[in-house]
Amino acid sequence: MSFDLTAVPGPADHSYPDSEVNPYPLLLRQAQALLDDCSDLIAQMANLSALLYHGLPDLNWVGFYRRQGPAEQPVLVLGPFQGKVACVEIPWGKGVCGTAAATNSTQRVADVHAFAGHIACDAASESEIVMPVRLNGQVIAVLDIDSPIKDRFTAQDQQGLEQLVALLEARQNAV
Repeated sequence: MSFDLTAVPGPADHSYPDSEVNPYPLLLRQAQALLDDCSDLIAQMANLSALLYHGLPDLNWVGFYRRQGPAEQPVLVLGPFQGKVACVEIPWGKGVCGTAAATNSTQRVADVHAFAGHIACDAASESEIVMPVRLNGQVIAVLDIDSPIKDRFTAQDQQGLEQLVALLEARQNAV
């Protein structure tokens, strides 16, 4: 299966006013095709990381951190990703990823340097968005996306990325 990722334009201001330049309808169709081809969570995470990294402009890291450890003291452990070498383990409730996991809510951070407790895995990152991934209602991972541009992620990005995560969740909950 191959996808033409050059068909995913994105203007410099990262607003996507109509479906011709909004990358999410195409990304969601591509993600659905990838998810339909495989039921293995790690393989799905790997392909979704690559799809987003190459399909959205101005990103320097896209990947998953997976929940590990005992229920009373979980940690997030590096999973499939695209980008530079990353932090291997993130404490639950710490940094943007740990906060998204602990609160079970998306964290969209315009300036990571202003986020209390930010964990800097790549000094080039300026903004970040992190969405929890759930299985049967429990957070099992987070999708973490970093950009070297401050305030890179819009409400439209958040909506599109949350829809993509919902596809992954639905596929895993159906297995």
